[in-house]
Amino acid sequence: MKKSDFNFVSAEAKISNEQIRPGLTYWKDAWRRLKKNVLAMIGLVVIVLVTLFGVFGPFFTPFLDSTQVVGYTNIPPRLTITKAGDTFFYFNGTQYDLYAVTEKGMLLVKLDEIRLDAVEQKYYFEYEGEEVILDYSYKLQEDLAFEGINFSITYRGYEYKGIYKTVANQMFPWGSDNMGRDVLTRVMYGARISLFIALVAALVNLLIGVLYGSISGLEGGTVDNIMMRIIDVINSIPLLLYVILIMVILDDNSMFTVILTLGLVYWVGMARLVRGQVLGLKNQEFVLAARAIGVPKRQIIFRHLIPNALGPIVVSLTMMIPSAIFTEAFLSFIGLGASAPQASWGSLANDAVEVFRSSFYQLVFPASAIAITILAFNFFGDGLRSALDPKLRKG
Repeated sequence: MKKSDFNFVSAEAKISNEQIRPGLTYWKDAWRRLKKNVLAMIGLVVIVLVTLFGVFGPFFTPFLDSTQVVGYTNIPPRLTITKAGDTFFYFNGTQYDLYAVTEKGMLLVKLDEIRLDAVEQKYYFEYEGEEVILDYSYKLQEDLAFEGINFSITYRGYEYKGIYKTVANQMFPWGSDNMGRDVLTRVMYGARISLFIALVAALVNLLIGVLYGSISGLEGGTVDNIMMRIIDVINSIPLLLYVILIMVILDDNSMFTVILTLGLVYWVGMARLVRGQVLGLKNQEFVLAARAIGVPKRQIIFRHLIPNALGPIVVSLTMMIPSAIFTEAFLSFIGLGASAPQASWGSLANDAVEVFRSSFYQLVFPASAIAITILAFNFFGDGLRSALDPKLRKG
C-alpha cells in the first residue's frame, strides 16, 4: 500500500450538506443568549464604565482625594451668580461668602471679608481694592419679599439685587465637601476602593470557597460533616462582630480590617454552593471512571468537578460582588472601614450626613454610585444565571 493508492477527501467535501450552522460550545452558546438579555448587557456596560471611571478617572482631574482648596467649602455643583458690573459674584447662602467667578461658572477667588455688621446683617468684603457689600438685612428682605429677593450686592457704588442666572460649577463639577475637597475626585477614588473590595471578595471565593467546598463534597462522610460544622460556626457569628474583634486584636481601623474580615468569612456561601454541586457530580459516570483508573483526587477536583460546576460558580460570584461592595460601604459608613484621607463611597456618605440639609448633593453622588453599581451587578448576574442554567434556557 502506497499513499498514492488512496484518494483523500478535501476539507470542503467533509462538510455535511445538511449542516445549517457551525456548532456552538457551552460558553459560546451562553454568550449568545446573554447578548439577547437587554438588562444584562446594560449592567455589563455600566460595570465597565464604573471600572474605567474609578481606574482612569483620577488621571483626568487636577485634584487628589486628599487635596483641600482652602476657603472653597460646601460649594454646590450649580452656582447662582449675581451680576455686579463687569464681574460676576457667586453668593453662598449657607456660609455668607462671596466668590468672584466668570459668567461660565469658573471660580476665580474668594473675597476677603473686612468686617461684619451683625445688627444690620451686612457683610463687607474687598475685591481688587474695592469694597463689596453683601446686604442681607431684614429691611431689604421685607421690601423685596414679593420679588423673591433676599439679598443685594453693592459694588463700586451700584447695588445689584437677586440672582442673575445659574451656571454649572466649572471648578468642582460635583461640588466640594466641607473641607474644600472635590466630590467628583473623591467618588472616583471611592470607586477604586469598592472595586478592589469586589476583587478581593472574588479571589477569596475562588481560592478558598471553591476548593473547600470541592474537598468537602468529594470526601463526604465524617470529613464532610466536620468541614460543614466549621462553616456553621463561622457563619453563626455576625460580620460586624468579626470586624470589631479584628480591630481590637490588631488595633487597626482601616481598609485592611475590612479585607481581612472578608477573607475570613466571605467564602462560606460559595463553599456551600460548590459542595452541593460536587455531591451531585461525584457519582456521575465520568467521575467514577476517573476513580476506577486511579486518577488522583486533586486531578478529579480540578479537571472534572470544578469545570462542570463552573456555571453556578460564575453566577454566584457575580451575585456576591455587589454584596461585598455594599458590606464595605456599610462598614465605612459606620466608621469601621476606610479612614481619612482615604475616600470610600461609604465614608463619603457618612461625611455628607453632617451637612445633609444644606448640601444635599454630597450624599446624592456617593449614594447613587453605590446604588447604580449594585444594580448593574445584579442585572448582569441575573442575566448570566439565565444564560448558564440549562433549565432556564429559552433558545
